[in-house]
Amino acid sequence: MSAPKRQKTSKDGVPYELIYWPGIPGRGEHIRLLLEEAGATYTDTAHQGPDPVLSMIGASNLGDESNPPYLAPPMLRHGDLVISQTPNILMYLAPRLGLAGDSSSEDDGDAIYRLNALVLTALDGLSNEVHDCHHPIAVSLYYEDQKEESLRRTQDYVANRLPKYLGYFERVLKGKASGEGPWLYGGRLTYADLVLFHCVDGLKFMFPKAMKVMEKEHKGVFELYEAVKARPKIQEYLASDRRQPYSQGIYRHYDELDITE
Repeated sequence: MSAPKRQKTSKDGVPYELIYWPGIPGRGEHIRLLLEEAGATYTDTAHQGPDPVLSMIGASNLGDESNPPYLAPPMLRHGDLVISQTPNILMYLAPRLGLAGDSSSEDDGDAIYRLNALVLTALDGLSNEVHDCHHPIAVSLYYEDQKEESLRRTQDYVANRLPKYLGYFERVLKGKASGEGPWLYGGRLTYADLVLFHCVDGLKFMFPKAMKVMEKEHKGVFELYEAVKARPKIQEYLASDRRQPYSQGIYRHYDELDITE
């Protein structure tokens, strides 16, 4: 069954199609959050099983005269354009969905690049490094084949890397460029806030004990998290069947890895 379409079309009247794996929020979740917050018309192949993804990344797919072949999802189809890589898709969508700050203003035409830097930082430290906590040796091995190394990696991540990145975003929120309110940039919700929200949400699922400790020292980050979670369209989305459940994706919960130091 295909995902239900949203009521509002994209600004150019062309619907979006998210091409991503079923059964996990994954990196596709960052894209869903933008589309949901904007009320954009989109379909999501996560509701159709793995075949749409497999057909796009298979060895026989060589792309077309405009689009090169794709290595991995997520991918976004918008009209004749099909692009991949999460930050690339986000940077394409954000201005079109009104989530790139005041990039149209002559005073802040470079906002998208500042926001992209925040997004890349969040994805580096609060998503990519997180994946390595349960797969520190090889992606091709099961977690059970690298449990000892996973514990060592997680101990370092929780003690050093997690507070480093949360501390950075806490500092961003205290900076002048953050503006008024709980947001990272310009005093208004942007796609960087949505990206940070999902990173924090995933970490709360993966490391509930550690994140409870982190909340005491990074109050601004968690206030941003709650502010995004309370937005009407995000609230409705999180309660819907369009939201993919956490399972064996980037953010996984193992009791033995839920440590506080």
